[in-house]
Amino acid sequence: RIPHSPPKCKSIDLHFFCLYPMYFVYIIYSNSHNKYYVGQTNNFDMRIARHNSGTERYTSAYKPWEKVLVIEKSTRSEAVVLERKLKNLNRERLLQFIEKYK
Repeated sequence: RIPHSPPKCKSIDLHFFCLYPMYFVYIIYSNSHNKYYVGQTNNFDMRIARHNSGTERYTSAYKPWEKVLVIEKSTRSEAVVLERKLKNLNRERLLQFIEKYK
């Protein structure tokens, strides 16, 4: 296995720019429909904005969405693996996961 090197970041005008993007697995919740959604992205703020604007076909009927949990992963493959695991959980197990990692 090739060791993973940490992101190389530079500070420019008090903002940090990393050469390796981080990925996020997220759980969002629709209070109006009592529904959870699990996804992964490299830009959570933009992604939840897309869910709430109705741009995303699958989630548009359930808006508005609110953030429940966001987990950072260093690679997209790690994020995809966790996303699949979470999507395969039943609601009770998903709620247990949220409670444990929130």
